[in-house]
Amino acid sequence: MTRRGQKGFTLIELIIFIVVVGAGLAGILSVMNQVVRNSADPMLTKQAAALADSVLEEVLQKSFADPDGTNVGETDRTNWDNVDDFNGATQAAFGLPPNLAGYALQVAVADGAPVLGVAARRVTVTVTINANGGSIALTGYRANY
Repeated sequence: MTRRGQKGFTLIELIIFIVVVGAGLAGILSVMNQVVRNSADPMLTKQAAALADSVLEEVLQKSFADPDGTNVGETDRTNWDNVDDFNGATQAAFGLPPNLAGYALQVAVADGAPVLGVAARRVTVTVTINANGGSIALTGYRANY
């Protein structure tokens, strides 16, 4: 009687295969977990940039100097008529909707370097993303012309 060659895998070969495939899957899944966890960051950054841009645009549309010469009665954003009124404003002043509660907003207005010999105010809007601690800062200038 001749014995024909047996076909198949031994138990040791199967155990080694399972260990190798398990280690490979663990590595792939840990990388995928990291990718999925950070996939929202670009969206958060884009929203923060859009928020900062919107606020900066609103501030820069106001006058360089107070048109009525006084800050009397300028208690909230609807009455603010010059860029200096926005100095120190936060998200509370802008009445952000609840879905933007994950962002902290800060406006800073300071004297800037003169632009072509004309006085200017430097307006910096900083939006901090509470979820990851990142921030976006946009700066613009409002000249007295």
